[in-house]
Amino acid sequence: MADTGIFATTAEVQRKAGAYANSTATTEAYINDFMTQAESYINVQCQYNFSDVYSSLNVDVKGLLKEVASSKSAMYCLNYDLNGFASLAEAQTVLNVLDTAVTRGIELLKEKSKNQAFLISA
Repeated sequence: MADTGIFATTAEVQRKAGAYANSTATTEAYINDFMTQAESYINVQCQYNFSDVYSSLNVDVKGLLKEVASSKSAMYCLNYDLNGFASLAEAQTVLNVLDTAVTRGIELLKEKSKNQAFLISA
């Protein structure tokens, strides 16, 4: 099976999910599913279909899309089974870090006043 995601790879998601993520949830098949959901989430939240124009975007926009999609997908991996963590607090800390990356990235992608011209010309 090959990566089917557009914005990030299986390996990038696995690195963010970390050592305590469930081995089933970090398989390529699961991550491909999570990545499809993350990409759709980004496109809908931003009201712009980055997937359709991905190849024409510049490296900065692609990097931000990679950060958001891999973080969101890693959250899905971790939520599959939190038993690998020593405590719920430890799992929550990791999820909070990933959620912050998603929230920050979405806001940057949506910010029209500063970035719209940058995104459209990308």
